[in-house]
Amino acid sequence: MSYFLRTTAVGLAAAALAYGNAEAKITKIEITKTEPAFGGQSFGTVGAYQRLSGKAYGEVDPAAPGNAIIQDIALAPRNARGMVEYVTDIDIVRPVDRTKGNAMLFFNIINRGNKGGLSLFNADVLGGAAENNNVQSAGDGFMQRQGYTLVWFGWQPDVAPGNNRMTMTVPVARNANGSPITGNVRSELTTTTPTTTLNLSSGWFTALATTSYSTVSTDNRTPLADGFLPTLTVRAKENAPRVPIPNTEWSFGACPQGGQAQVSDTQICYPAGFKSGQFYELTYRAKDPTVLGLGFAAARDLGSFLKSEAKDDAGNDNPVFIRDAKSIVMGSSQSGRFIRSLINLGFNRDEQGKIVFDGAFPHIGGGLMPLNVRFGQPGRAITEQTDHLYPGAEFPFTYGSQTDPLTGQTRGILDRCLATATCPKIVHAATALEMWELRQSLGFTDPLGLRDVADPPNVRSYIMASTQHGAAGLPLPRQAPFGTCVQQSNPNPHTWTVRALLENLTAWIKEGVEPPPSARPTIAAGTLVAADRVQFPPIPANNYGGVARPAMRYLGLYSPLHVQDFGKEWNALDTSGILTADLPKVSGAAYGNLVPQVDADGNDIGGIRNVYIQAPIGTYTGWNLFNKSFYEDGFCTLQGSFVPFAATKAERAANGDPRPSLEERYPTKDAYVAAVKRAAENLVKERYLLAEDANRLIAAAEKDGVRTAP
Repeated sequence: MSYFLRTTAVGLAAAALAYGNAEAKITKIEITKTEPAFGGQSFGTVGAYQRLSGKAYGEVDPAAPGNAIIQDIALAPRNARGMVEYVTDIDIVRPVDRTKGNAMLFFNIINRGNKGGLSLFNADVLGGAAENNNVQSAGDGFMQRQGYTLVWFGWQPDVAPGNNRMTMTVPVARNANGSPITGNVRSELTTTTPTTTLNLSSGWFTALATTSYSTVSTDNRTPLADGFLPTLTVRAKENAPRVPIPNTEWSFGACPQGGQAQVSDTQICYPAGFKSGQFYELTYRAKDPTVLGLGFAAARDLGSFLKSEAKDDAGNDNPVFIRDAKSIVMGSSQSGRFIRSLINLGFNRDEQGKIVFDGAFPHIGGGLMPLNVRFGQPGRAITEQTDHLYPGAEFPFTYGSQTDPLTGQTRGILDRCLATATCPKIVHAATALEMWELRQSLGFTDPLGLRDVADPPNVRSYIMASTQHGAAGLPLPRQAPFGTCVQQSNPNPHTWTVRALLENLTAWIKEGVEPPPSARPTIAAGTLVAADRVQFPPIPANNYGGVARPAMRYLGLYSPLHVQDFGKEWNALDTSGILTADLPKVSGAAYGNLVPQVDADGNDIGGIRNVYIQAPIGTYTGWNLFNKSFYEDGFCTLQGSFVPFAATKAERAANGDPRPSLEERYPTKDAYVAAVKRAAENLVKERYLLAEDANRLIAAAEKDGVRTAP
């Protein structure tokens, strides 16, 4: 039986069977450090919080139906009970008095080892990734005032330690005779600064925090017994021709500039130098794949244990146990894709057949997560330029089941959980950028982009109009180059919208109060269109606010998706298996991904238009272009654009800018305040903005008047 048929039969049919005596569970919770959280700060009626750090030890039965789908689980070493073990870091922030919390466990799926969630929903959080990973700032304390217990855990076994990242330890798979498993690995290498040495996993998103698969041989000039020889190529951008670099010009090793070369099985040396703004592509024979798919099992088992069990097998207390607690799993970007795959693969059902996470909040995470893969690279991000030909964008796209006319396959993300009555209530929130660069529209339409598709009853989907993947930090750079992009990045915030969506999801889970309807661009309304139909205004070069910006160039660019064949041992429906093809075979058959239509200012029409778009001071887009130093005229990876309006009618007329100026829109401070107030009050009525946040935004307008900067 083929891999596809075997895993489909096991996954879909057997998922409906009872687990019987098979076990997959957390065996021990080890808390190694307990300390006051946020310096002992108190949060309203909930009071102070504690932080508990340690490890969770788990094991799974490789023969159980819910585990057999894990790639290479049958080839993993087993303990004396015949179980496969794993260990994951855990970090918990809970109310000191758990009875004062809201009985909601909030599981944040970390992103490449880094904690999220808190800095998304809490405003004014200070510090960067290292500080957030160390949970130093609560900002305005929104989640703490609400009473959530936050849980972080490691799920990505190839995350490298450092910078307070969270890790997970899983076994290495071996052939049945004990010999190492080997396979070809294709690694797209990039660098933002010239260098002569890179790790074998140094991609755009995987340069610092990802471990590399070891090469089977550090001799890159002698073919292996089967004739395989590693290759290295370079190209200027995604669709440019690949130019081979002779094997005599590079080696497996480290060669610091001016230093002596050292052989290494996880690094590559190129004395001529890796240049920024180039794609290097290494294909080599690797060894010792880890059982990455155990990351899904860890999420299932830890989620089930912390919600439902009072003690572990050793008698240790569950540190967050609250009787009849409910839970939400939330993650951004890569982590949102993890959530969708967890549901798709049936991991929201625990060993007793019960639902694990009552609610799911995938944020900026369309697509699926290629974690359950031999020699997988889950840190890749499948954007328009970087990592473009990696798996994770394939069908199925929608939560509800539909048939793909290009492959003839039928599936929906919810198929497995519907068969076992273990589907969570889902709030899916994305930005305009996912529509442009990450093909998010395919989650809302048929595969050819011809008609809208309704969400299932347990799903609400929202597009935050005119936002980028993650809001640009302020202040924006005031002179070019604007990072790697042509324009300043988009600072339009997510926080005020996602806070309302989280409160809606919590009320849906706890009280059965349904959230507001899905809000996204649609084909029927004319707000979801092909890229060549977008009526983007001509925005000239300008010096508004003393910042020199080039003209906006709308190129009709979008991120196409074609049917990709990764080989006979790859199961696209599950984003699982073995990638036997070094580069996928790309069909000419393309899916019909669409993008948002815009108004006369260039701001999106459909979706949730927040206060910043209803009372705008400029144009906010979900796309930007790379500048000449990188992949020129490709989408600047995960970046939108911001171009302010002219201050006066005279200034805009002198520039030939068709967008009305600030003084034309808001002739007085009161006019601006009225616009902000009107927008905020309407958003509160629609339940897309909380009343406390509306008051904050209105107060800021009353205090500061018309914003002259984002």
